[in-house]
Amino acid sequence: MHTRIRAAGLADIDEKLRAGERLGFDEGVRLFVCPDLLAVGWLANREREKRHGGRTYFNYNLRLEPTNVCVASCLFCSFARLKPTDAAAYTMSLERAWDKLRQRADQPLTEIHIVNGLNPDLPFSYYTDLLRGFKRIRPGIHLKCFTAVEIAFFADLYRMTDGQVLRELMDAGLDSLPGGGAEIFAERVRRKICHDKCDADRYLSIHRTAHGLGMRTNVTMLYGHIETVEERIDHMLRVRALQDETGGFQAFIPLAFHPDNNQMRKLPAPGAVDTLKVHAVARLMLDNVPHVKAFWIATGVEVAQTALWFGVDDLDGTVQEEKIYHMAGSPTPEGLTMAQLSQLVRSAGREPFERDTFYNVKEAVPAC
Repeated sequence: MHTRIRAAGLADIDEKLRAGERLGFDEGVRLFVCPDLLAVGWLANREREKRHGGRTYFNYNLRLEPTNVCVASCLFCSFARLKPTDAAAYTMSLERAWDKLRQRADQPLTEIHIVNGLNPDLPFSYYTDLLRGFKRIRPGIHLKCFTAVEIAFFADLYRMTDGQVLRELMDAGLDSLPGGGAEIFAERVRRKICHDKCDADRYLSIHRTAHGLGMRTNVTMLYGHIETVEERIDHMLRVRALQDETGGFQAFIPLAFHPDNNQMRKLPAPGAVDTLKVHAVARLMLDNVPHVKAFWIATGVEVAQTALWFGVDDLDGTVQEEKIYHMAGSPTPEGLTMAQLSQLVRSAGREPFERDTFYNVKEAVPAC
C-alpha cells in the first residue's frame, strides 16, 4: 500500500499522519481531488482504527419530526411546508407525539432525536411541554432535540437570547443538540440554497454556547449539491477550530443531498465514490472529533457498510420514524432493528457495539 500511497501523490500526507501532525487546507483539497479512492480510504481507515479498532457503534433511537410547517425556503428540502394549510403539512399534538414513545414501552430505547420545521404559529411552551412529557413517560430517555437553526429561530421569534432558549430547554429536559442545519458554511452557497435561516457564524455560536452550558452536540455537512471541494474543507476546518476551543462535538455527520421532491431536483445525487471520499477526508481532517458517522438513511445501507473501512465508526441507530430523507426519495428502510444493525456491521467485517448518546458502550452485540 505504501507504493500506492506514493503513486497517488499522498506520501507527504501519509508522513504527517504517521507523525501525528495536523493536515491543512491544501492537503484536504488534495485528498478530495486524488483519483485513488482506495489510497485515501486506506489512510482514513488507519486513523479510524487508531481510535476505535474494529468497533462500530449504534444506538436504539427514535426519530421524531413533530411539525413540518416551516418559514424557511431551503432549496434542497423536501420535508417543509410553508403554511399549515399546504398539502402534507402537519403539526402533531403533544399527546400524539408522546404516544410515539408510549407505543414503544416494550422497546429499550435510549434516545429520542427531534428535528422540526421552523413553525411560526406555535408557542415556546409547545417545545418545553413536549420535552417534559417525554421525561414523564420515561425519565431515563435521552432527548437530543432541536438544531442550532431551530434554537436561533426560537430566540428570534420569542425575543430571547440563544443562551436563554438553551437554558429553558435544558430545564425542560433537553440533554444534547443534534447537528442538523449546518449545510455548508460557505456564504456563497448559503445565499443560494438556504438564504433565510441562520448563518454559519450563528450556527457555530449556538454550539459554542451549548458546549459552555455542558451539553455535547453533533455537527453535519450537506454535500453533493453546488458546493466545491474547497468549501467542504473550509467547513471541516471551521468545525475543527471550534472543537479546539470547546471540545464539545461528539460526531461529524456528512449528509448526502437527495434531489427528489425539492427545488434542486435537476441535480444528481452524490454517488458512492463521492460519499466514501467525504467520510474518509472528514476522518483525516477532523483529528479532534472523536467519531465520524455514516447516516445510513442518507447514504444507503450498502454504502454505509463500505464506509466502515473509509474512516467511519458509527452508523447512528435504529432511526425509527424518520421522515426528512424519505420525503426526499431515500429508498432505505424506515428503521432497522438492533439485530439487523448488528448483522450489517458483522457482514462488513466490523464489531457491533451498542452505545448510549455519549458513546458509553452498553455491550458488545452478540452474534445471532
